[in-house]
Amino acid sequence: MAGTGTPCPEAPPSARSGPIARSHRAGACGLRLATQVMSESEDDWLSLMPTEPLQSQCCGSGCKPCVYDVYQKELAQWEEAKAKKDRSLLTKQKEESSNSELNPDTFTAFKISSVEQLTEDTYQYKFELPGNSSLGLSLGQHIVLRGMVNGLEVQRAYTPVSPVNAEGYFEVLIKCYKAGLMSQYIKSWIEGDTVFWRGPFGGFPYSPNQYGELLMLASGTGIAPMLPILQYITENEDDETFITLVGCFRTFENIYLKPLLQDQSRYWNVRTCYVLSQESSLEKLPWSYQENTHTGHITENLIKKMINSCRRKPFVLICGSVEFNEDMTRYLKAIGLKEDSYFVF
Repeated sequence: MAGTGTPCPEAPPSARSGPIARSHRAGACGLRLATQVMSESEDDWLSLMPTEPLQSQCCGSGCKPCVYDVYQKELAQWEEAKAKKDRSLLTKQKEESSNSELNPDTFTAFKISSVEQLTEDTYQYKFELPGNSSLGLSLGQHIVLRGMVNGLEVQRAYTPVSPVNAEGYFEVLIKCYKAGLMSQYIKSWIEGDTVFWRGPFGGFPYSPNQYGELLMLASGTGIAPMLPILQYITENEDDETFITLVGCFRTFENIYLKPLLQDQSRYWNVRTCYVLSQESSLEKLPWSYQENTHTGHITENLIKKMINSCRRKPFVLICGSVEFNEDMTRYLKAIGLKEDSYFVF
């Protein structure tokens, strides 16, 4: 048995020659080869075992299913296939799709049709949808982006700013950070690139005239989930909900999508206000902005003033950084609003 690396066990004296000896040797070596095949098969199955997600792969937005939920589902599927020794059961796993239809479990490819820089660090990206199809989102829902940076997979959640009924496209507002892993990936995007999204997740349950007035408190890109809700209401002539949008930005130049916001503020039931933390004076602002803009930071007193100026009893929507959301929630509680009177994205 030279060349096998492991000799077969020697046969007993009575079977060291003739057909019986050859049969014994063949049986022993066959057992050894079978063991090797079983070992290789085990290694093959281990290579097909799904990999537990890294912390960077969780966007932290409470998605259902989360990447960890997807992992547990794929792990159970792998264990079933391994127990039954049936690899065809693994074909149900789909890491990505190209049918331009969102799926919460798998990533779908979408092509970038345009890139617009809004400020020094914030961009608006437009993605193609086939024909007159829609992304199929409900109000306030977000989608999860997958990026690869230096071999590390990263996932982050973003809320499209386009109307929920937009046909043939959707748009996302993204702020890029100098030290952000996902930002490194996003900054490389150009028109024509293909990126992968999954979803939708979350959402703000809403029906026309459900509330007398919506008071929207948004900081920076936290304005994203407010815009589809705002446009949904103004596009519906039968929806008489009042809206007060308070946008918090660093400077006047940092206010995103000014033309859209100005256009929306012309509706009879909409008013927009701004709080600019790094503007020392309102005199340099266009006159149309001076009356409805405040300098400094949004405070409990300012929110109380806004609530008292609402035309009807307001329901409050909040979206911004973790710190912003915590501050707004604390202010509202101090004013006396109960938890069923506000919603945090």
